[in-house]
Amino acid sequence: MVELTNEYIEEVVKACRPFASRGKVIDHIPDLDQSHLTNLGVTIVTLDGETYSAGEDQDNFSFQSISKVILLLMALEDFGKDIVFQKVGMEPTDDLFNSISNLEEYGGRRPYNPMINSGAIATASLIKGTTVEERFDRILDFLRKITENDKITMSEEVYNAECKNGARNKALSYFMESTGVLSSQESDAALDLYNRVNSIEINSLALAKMGCFLSNHGRLIGGKKQIIQAENIRTVKAIMLTSGMYNESGTYAVEVGFPLKSGVSGGIVGSVPGRMGIGIIGPAINRKGNSCAGGEALRILSRDLELSLLHDRNVRNL
Repeated sequence: MVELTNEYIEEVVKACRPFASRGKVIDHIPDLDQSHLTNLGVTIVTLDGETYSAGEDQDNFSFQSISKVILLLMALEDFGKDIVFQKVGMEPTDDLFNSISNLEEYGGRRPYNPMINSGAIATASLIKGTTVEERFDRILDFLRKITENDKITMSEEVYNAECKNGARNKALSYFMESTGVLSSQESDAALDLYNRVNSIEINSLALAKMGCFLSNHGRLIGGKKQIIQAENIRTVKAIMLTSGMYNESGTYAVEVGFPLKSGVSGGIVGSVPGRMGIGIIGPAINRKGNSCAGGEALRILSRDLELSLLHDRNVRNL
């Protein structure tokens, strides 16, 4: 097994940058354009509190679909697994993350899982609070706590762009209203909350700490306080493993082998239970919405550091 050092992470970043040429930078997110094509930042935080990082690890980027992990965590804490999974399913799908057709096909017309857009909008409707602003503040406070970064905030520019370019998500929200998954009072508020959380700015270090929080079963590094119930952490990691990389999740389960969640800004959060959290930013994404260079980095890290949950070393330790 390779020794984990900053020099090793630098080698991984150097080896993986060329894979960015296989993708494109999404064009509707402010402050992202093709000049960021070969950017790649990788940060690892271990449960011992050690941090290893290289590349564009200081770059800020919008949360986008990685927000779905936070929405699901808080919905489970607020209402419990039985209520949450009455509104949204837990099955993987081979459809794109913004598919409308799968709402017509799946039993009960619920979204397949909380890691696609329709599922996240439905999950957002379950966050407690009397107003969207109150619910968003709860989410922001929670994210700041688990990343130990009080400076994390929402980008108004990204939020405005999300609203302006969100016709597809509006269609998903209104379709779910038409089938009773969302009430008429819930649909607009859930969509607005979803847009706000997607617009939170974050970096690879914050993502790595978020992954570490998941790896530490809902506790901060070095902390004993249970912030999120361990059962809810297990549920979220299971959904990440089966559905977190859109309709490439099966490939990543085989080739990487631990819970992940990606976003179209090129971010990826990874959680290696009992060992580490991983945060990656690589803005060039493929057609399925996953970072090209970031995905290759995950494959190398998993192989060299023996991170797959099904690796012999880890199976023996279960």
